[in-house]
Amino acid sequence: MAPNPLHLGVALDGAGWHPAAWRAPDSRPTELFSAPYWTDLVATAERGLLDFVTIEDSLRVPGPLHTRTDEAVDQVRARLDAHLVAARLAPITRHIGLIPTVTTTHTEPFHVSTALATLDYTSGGRAGWQARVSASTEEAQHFGRRAITEPTPAEFAEIIATGTLPEYAEVLFEEAADAVEVVRRLWDSWEDDAEIRDVATRRFIDRDKLHYIDFEGRHFSVRGPSITPRPPQGQPIVTALAHAPRVYEFAAAAADLVFVTPARAAGPAEILRQVAAASANRVGERLRVYADLVVFLDTDTATGADRLARLDELSGAEFTSDATIFTGSAEELADLLADWSAQGVDGFRLRPGVAVDDLTAITDRLVPVLQRRELFRTSYPEGPLRGLLGLPTTVPNRFASV
Repeated sequence: MAPNPLHLGVALDGAGWHPAAWRAPDSRPTELFSAPYWTDLVATAERGLLDFVTIEDSLRVPGPLHTRTDEAVDQVRARLDAHLVAARLAPITRHIGLIPTVTTTHTEPFHVSTALATLDYTSGGRAGWQARVSASTEEAQHFGRRAITEPTPAEFAEIIATGTLPEYAEVLFEEAADAVEVVRRLWDSWEDDAEIRDVATRRFIDRDKLHYIDFEGRHFSVRGPSITPRPPQGQPIVTALAHAPRVYEFAAAAADLVFVTPARAAGPAEILRQVAAASANRVGERLRVYADLVVFLDTDTATGADRLARLDELSGAEFTSDATIFTGSAEELADLLADWSAQGVDGFRLRPGVAVDDLTAITDRLVPVLQRRELFRTSYPEGPLRGLLGLPTTVPNRFASV
């Protein structure tokens, strides 16, 4: 094994990341909202020894930004709740990390903390969280508690080009940082040995080892403690997807791992520099950087490029993405991953263009190539997700007395 083996996860989003993926021959569209579909996908990922799966979610149905989601009928227009999918997968998997997306903007951090702590218990220490900010007017209207004006297409393009967020978006990221801080404090509000469970003395807990968090901020006022004991990992993994310096700052302040989207031609160097600058004041473990790629791999019946072209024809439009779109063989993808890893990327999150086909190709084609090059594990180590990702498995509790 190479001294710095690759870390590899996948991002699952319904039938796949291409809007016409559900129309591919093997996509099982009638099963998209069934438990067997999701358990089969994650079993395939675990067979490939992957580090984790992230499960995409939002408070609007899938569809392009700036387009009302009730207009198109030729795309999948429904979702399952990512956290509940992860909860279903937890008892039937053994090693792979489970990282659902949960929106910070309309979800109370107390609920998030207990839900993810529960997932960490039911999975035996394999839970994570992809914290997502919602700047969508449509999503805000589902709740009716606040007004959000989302960026126009021109404003969104300027945000991507300049990395400068408008004031209302800045507030959303400030709120998200507070939400993650509240969740983390609640995870620590029980010390590890707070549970006594002594029948003879009739003491289930040591009340002195439960702590009020007394968080007071602009967006939240939370007393605590949690109603759920400290998770097995202490602090489950927190992740974020980021495309701009301000969002890198949010990730550096709140997350353990950030997903970024380098262009293939430019490579990851500039983004790595920006993440490092955003992390200048970070204390403790450094922020891990994972590069996202949408993949359409060659199969026995068609090249990745031909498969993508066929899906574009079915959808009537060329597929675009915030992340680099890779088409080609497993060997070529392995070359790209090795190159970016050598430039300092800590790991990769692959987005299967067609979930069934490309996840199978990642497991059956890409992983063996990486193993032959001694760039990827040949078995899972025992332990929690934090250990699998190379993070400390013992996390001090901020409230515990020394």
